[in-house]
Amino acid sequence: MTTIASDSSRDQIEIAAGVDTHQDTHTVAAVDAAGRLLGHSTFPATGAGYHALLAWLHDLGVVLVVGIEGTGAYGAGLARYLSSQGIEMVEVDRPDRRTRRSAGKSDPIDAEAAARAALAQVRTGTPKAREGKVEALRNLRVARRSAVDQRADCQRRIKTLIVTAPEELRARLRVLSDRELLTTCAALRPDTERVSDPEQATKVALRNLARRHAALVADIAELDALIEPLVAAINPDLLQLNGVGADTAGQLLVTAGENADRLRSEGAFAMLCGVAPIPASSGKIHRHRLNRGGDRQANAALYRIVLCRLRWDPRTQAYMRRRTAEGLSKKDVIRCLKRLIAREMFYVITKTATDNQTLTMAA
Repeated sequence: MTTIASDSSRDQIEIAAGVDTHQDTHTVAAVDAAGRLLGHSTFPATGAGYHALLAWLHDLGVVLVVGIEGTGAYGAGLARYLSSQGIEMVEVDRPDRRTRRSAGKSDPIDAEAAARAALAQVRTGTPKAREGKVEALRNLRVARRSAVDQRADCQRRIKTLIVTAPEELRARLRVLSDRELLTTCAALRPDTERVSDPEQATKVALRNLARRHAALVADIAELDALIEPLVAAINPDLLQLNGVGADTAGQLLVTAGENADRLRSEGAFAMLCGVAPIPASSGKIHRHRLNRGGDRQANAALYRIVLCRLRWDPRTQAYMRRRTAEGLSKKDVIRCLKRLIAREMFYVITKTATDNQTLTMAA
């Protein structure tokens, strides 16, 4: 533990803190309003450790702001604790590679960089609130996404096994549709006493994968039954929009967070979703490049909404025809549509969040 502040002045010092978070420990550094390092220390990532961390900061002076790296992961518990204590927080980006090459890499160095970023309000943002219905929705969606990925993996592995299966079994299964294939594989009756035989071993593997696929389908249906009413309770207006279902609406709500008012503008939401073009101009050349950052799951949700509207919405179809006639490719038009739909989603999400906050305050 390193501390530089004197006892006589610590009550008057206004400080900013930065925290480099890890699974088991958090390293905190504090700087004064002039940017001078006051000290750094490491605390366990436990409830008692959070209390000791905040007490250490109070001993140094009046805490103006705390910058935390990773409030959505290892720093989630600390962020919840500091929020309950009324401490102002910002989320800071990790130091860029150029800074790390010149300053080195260690937990105290990263914590000090986070403190300076929080003090200067450089590359910072308001952390997502990790309490409430949206956080519950996020947890359910984590389980659903895992089940969907595993279901697809089961089906891929079944088809891979069929490619290398003995000819008689391969000829029997390769002509079936996906649904028939899964049903047939789940009903296979291999001779488990002869698993040294490749054909019987293949049947065992196919049966297990098919039954696992069926169990995952049941899991997804169970989670959907919980997710759909929860999405409707959080933001019913979102589900009324053309092409927006519970899955896409749920993803956009999770991306925006419980405290959607932290998003300063519809442009900030578009950047968060990775659909805002990035300026790439130089000299006489004025252009934009594709944004490959942001939340890729939110980007995919907007893409699915675009596809639905291109199929069913006359206005979107007319927009596609008009922009294509202007010389844009289909991919470029889809990118434009994602940007426009992100704007529409932003206003619906933030309006409902504001209305809910007003009702809560009135109650």
